[in-house]
Amino acid sequence: MNDSTGPQSVSPTTLPLLGEPRPERADARRNRLKVLEAAERLFAEQGVKNVSLDAIAAEAGVGKGTVFRRFGDRAGLAVALLDEREVELQTKILSGPPPLGPGAPAIDRVNAFLTAYCELLDRHVELFVDSENASDGARYRIGSYRLWHRHIAMLVEEARPDLDADYTAHFILAPLAADLHQALRAEGFTLPRMQSALITATTALLTS
Repeated sequence: MNDSTGPQSVSPTTLPLLGEPRPERADARRNRLKVLEAAERLFAEQGVKNVSLDAIAAEAGVGKGTVFRRFGDRAGLAVALLDEREVELQTKILSGPPPLGPGAPAIDRVNAFLTAYCELLDRHVELFVDSENASDGARYRIGSYRLWHRHIAMLVEEARPDLDADYTAHFILAPLAADLHQALRAEGFTLPRMQSALITATTALLTS
């Protein structure tokens, strides 16, 4: 990561994309988003395993067949919801306003990402736990982790070129493992407490 060319800017050409959206009709996209938003609400209220496709379809105001045809089952819908929210975060990183998007100092962008990702993780921790533990080492093979790692590594290189940027990025992302987040929440840690502790530690690392 550290070479004579210096830190690279965060752009669509230097970050791996999570995937281009599939072309779809406007009405199909509206229905898809209605279903995902309904699932998000019900998952948050009742827990992922307690929500049926029938309930999601009713909440979204669409037919059950529409949900089955588009997502297959509850697991497919959960994956689609997580993908949608991660792509939204990716878009903000690539082209949104600073400090999450380009144009802010590296440390501010790292902290903005940690804040935003913690919020996303907290909203969908059950889905993240399932995704990251689908098989041994699954967390580190999924495209979203590689994207977040590349983003943080470039910012580390900009803020502290004396550090091993690749390893430090893994170090910064380690506390964002979904099973750890879920365990800490069960112990009574609040989201603001976790965000504050992570940002304090990361700031100390990148400014010392």
